[in-house]
Amino acid sequence: MTTRTVGEPIPRAEDPRLLTGEGRYVDDIGGDALEVAFVRSPHAHARIVDIDVMDALDVDGLVAIYTYEDLRDRMAEPLPILIPHPGLTHGRTPYVLAKDEVNHVGEPVVMVVATDRYVAEDVCDRIAVEYDPLPPVVGIEAARSAALLVHDDVPDNVSAHLVQESGDAPSAIAQAPNVLELDLEIERSASTPLEGRGVHARWDPDDRSLRVYTSTQASTSVRAAVAAKLELPADRVEVIAPDVGGGFGVKIVHPWPEEVLVPMAAIRLGRAVKWTEDRREHFVSSAHERGQFQHVRVGFDDDGRLHGLDVTVWHDNGAYTPYGIIVPIITTTQLLGPYKPGAYRAEFFSLYTNTLTVTPYRGAGRPQGCFAMERTMDAIAEHLGLDRVTVRERNFIQPGEMPYDHGLTFQDGRPLIYDSGDYPATLEKLKKLIGWDEFAEYRAAARAEGRRVGIGIACYVEGTGVGPYEGGFVKVETDGTVVVATGLTTQGQGHQTVFAQVVADELGVPVDRVVVTTGDTRRFGYAVGTFASRAAVMSGNAVALAARQVKEKALRVAGEALEADPRDLELADGEVRVKGVPGASVPLSTVAVLSNPLRYAFDDEAKRATQFAGPSDPEKPPVAEGDEPGLEATGYYSPPRSTFANGMHAAIVETDPDTAEISILRYCVVHDCGTLINPRIVEGQIHGGVAQGVGGALYERMVYDDAGQLLNASFMDFLMPYSTEVPMIETDHLQTPSPLNPLGIKGAGEAGVIPGAAVLASAIEDAEGIRISRMPISPSELHDLRREGHGAADEAP
Repeated sequence: MTTRTVGEPIPRAEDPRLLTGEGRYVDDIGGDALEVAFVRSPHAHARIVDIDVMDALDVDGLVAIYTYEDLRDRMAEPLPILIPHPGLTHGRTPYVLAKDEVNHVGEPVVMVVATDRYVAEDVCDRIAVEYDPLPPVVGIEAARSAALLVHDDVPDNVSAHLVQESGDAPSAIAQAPNVLELDLEIERSASTPLEGRGVHARWDPDDRSLRVYTSTQASTSVRAAVAAKLELPADRVEVIAPDVGGGFGVKIVHPWPEEVLVPMAAIRLGRAVKWTEDRREHFVSSAHERGQFQHVRVGFDDDGRLHGLDVTVWHDNGAYTPYGIIVPIITTTQLLGPYKPGAYRAEFFSLYTNTLTVTPYRGAGRPQGCFAMERTMDAIAEHLGLDRVTVRERNFIQPGEMPYDHGLTFQDGRPLIYDSGDYPATLEKLKKLIGWDEFAEYRAAARAEGRRVGIGIACYVEGTGVGPYEGGFVKVETDGTVVVATGLTTQGQGHQTVFAQVVADELGVPVDRVVVTTGDTRRFGYAVGTFASRAAVMSGNAVALAARQVKEKALRVAGEALEADPRDLELADGEVRVKGVPGASVPLSTVAVLSNPLRYAFDDEAKRATQFAGPSDPEKPPVAEGDEPGLEATGYYSPPRSTFANGMHAAIVETDPDTAEISILRYCVVHDCGTLINPRIVEGQIHGGVAQGVGGALYERMVYDDAGQLLNASFMDFLMPYSTEVPMIETDHLQTPSPLNPLGIKGAGEAGVIPGAAVLASAIEDAEGIRISRMPISPSELHDLRREGHGAADEAP
């Protein structure tokens, strides 16, 4: 039998091409295309009084200028709310070009098309837009006060309000022996992928078809949006996501204004048109995330067991809500982590501000929820004088309680039910990996050297594999190549490798004979998208189901050729074999030929297949009823509910007594995503996530002034961790397969980032003896906390 590749850390098939500069991104396409630039609002809040283009019309190379007044029909309507929700009572979305009013710096007002980007930028500089500035609402405090409104028709700046309850939390807390209250804050950050957004569109007037290349996480959804906005039949629109240089959530929004404006211009002008986002545009016109205020009230007994938990969240959703309220819903439902909270109440207010729209960023509300829960667990341990891991152990959901129903509704409207996990076993692995029980000795030795060190821990549970569906197509070609296609996109996760591993194992072929295509609506027309750690669960199971259909047909066709019962056959090493009978086999490539009743010898494989074909039965039709030619199949996977991965991180940090610089000495991760398809890729996902978690905890924040101007809209001012700031990451795995899908897998894509702020806050607090309630934290902020005299920061280490 062919050695199985699922579970093996085989190298990524994508890397040689990408690392040698042979990647193909949106900006690599269409060198002869017209190019687009935008006039964007310099104000956070203003009325548009007039747009004067006269000084721009004589620029050589100008092709077209579009304002809102040039839009027609559905293009003149606001963009859709992608995920409506009853709690979203005052959802608002922008127009593709601003109409009457702008609500954040960077909102597009005018689109210019020219022979190249330089000319387009020059034209933009000559267009005069007269604004009547309005006072902006900047930050959660200003939004909560509602002294000013972002949208005149939205009372109190509240776009959404939602309460979820399981039990009577206020009563349970009131009756608990101990009660604590915490005020916490997570500041805004952004995903900043290496490749910004980009769109290229080409219109074919002869058959009235449109082809769009876009850097997106949801190509099929962009196709639906473009077709709807431009009023084209969906089958006349092709959308292709070529190589995508990072997504992290910002590219799941669809359509962005540019994704419909560029195709509109291509159709009107009859020319290929493209737009590539520059870095400042990405900072001021794409999306941010994270910003929340949180108030936690918790009741617990003297052993640290939770009796009740009541959490209120104020979430900054920026100027618009195109993606609904997914982020705060995820915060309040996944805040619970691996714990039994007793009674639980969660309430959130999603607030408008005159700042850039907030949409999911890797973790999508989970880092904020984890920060609230883990800071709470640490506070309980401090209050009772208990070890932090002891408090966690006493509140864990036990393996025998799985599946565990929290009595709440998850983000997709289905019950919040954990499918599998062994949290005590995960914690035991992590304690051994980091040396938790030996840390006191290490701390004493460090103090003797004048060093200040601390250890932290954070646990999380991550909802993954959310529906509603994904599909997969599998076909065996007559040369033995296996072609696989799925509609979701890839942004570097290694999908071509892991899907190839799944199909190779199902069909018994070498993994290098499997070719995978993602994100191309020409190859696969129905999909949801790549987000929320769902690709492996959804498309992995879809391609497995399709491959199993192919396998079933291959055994049937080969059985006829070999005059054997299909139950006595097996697929291995690219052949269909009779079990236990050496030499009794037929190549899978030959089976592909035999599956098509054409007998013409178009290639050598077809000629070889004639020895297996045998005489035709004149009483049987060449293609049986219910069958179809070819060795191929399409399968769809639709889950009953989400899978739930989990993990725990621990970190050891050192804080400089003089400069307050924070250094991460060790970082350990134990993760459970069910069946591992490729451990190397899972570890890569964890490492990338940890890097972003470190960034969110210590470096990355979006800084607005009171006028709504983003003050650090460049990589000169927006701090990110370099490789020198990202620690070596030690990992271990636990595998509790999910019972919800055939492969037993759970997602892994966001695991590394979720507990970053929580675990580093825990470690810094342990080192300093100062309560850490706001992240990210810089050395200057830590220094200020020391000066305020909290805790034992001024004591000698």
